[in-house]
Amino acid sequence: MFDEKFEAYWREQVRGAEGQRKEMLGRDLTGTKILLQTVLLPVFGTFDGLVLEHEMTSLSGVKIYGDVYCPRLRTVFEEEHYITHAEKMTRGRFSFERARARSMAALGLVYYPYGRDELERKPDWCRRDLYEFIGRVGSASNTGLMRLPVYEREVVRCALYWNDSFDLAIASQWLQLGKETTRKILSKLEAARWIAPVGGSERRCHRFMLTGNAASLIYEDETRTGEMF
Repeated sequence: MFDEKFEAYWREQVRGAEGQRKEMLGRDLTGTKILLQTVLLPVFGTFDGLVLEHEMTSLSGVKIYGDVYCPRLRTVFEEEHYITHAEKMTRGRFSFERARARSMAALGLVYYPYGRDELERKPDWCRRDLYEFIGRVGSASNTGLMRLPVYEREVVRCALYWNDSFDLAIASQWLQLGKETTRKILSKLEAARWIAPVGGSERRCHRFMLTGNAASLIYEDETRTGEMF
């Protein structure tokens, strides 16, 4: 299923690419696929709004590229293999990578790297880090999160930091409200597909998890929707 979705996404990216970026999209993207499959797609729930091999101009004037760019977060996500990015890195390459990171900072972008080993061995931990990052960004007033009523917004925000399934009692503590009132709030979130039931039965749910839709709501920037930098 992932391979089919990625293939369609990759072809769409290639169609919109020109020059060196198009060449970059033709290289081995194994690491980028691992990054997308283990972290970005599970968290964001969609490839929409993510740019492969994002092209930038460095401080020295040369073209540089980021594995996956999220314009709404102004963040470049990268997969780095220990062998190529540490063990066998030359002094020249080391200096280039430092200059590359400074160029991203100068462009006002967040450089957010993941090591191949942690992606493969600790994917849950990697997703938790990203959820927390999104949660911090989501506290800004111009994000899609602000469209939600205050109590629903607080449940989503707290669930991002919690990064685990939660039940009625936990949500009540977050909101400092009674269980019956909290139950109604959770029902609204479930109906809107911001949360989904986990376990329990068809008639009674014991725990909930955020959906990919909720994560997308958090990182949506209403002042720059669809804007590319």
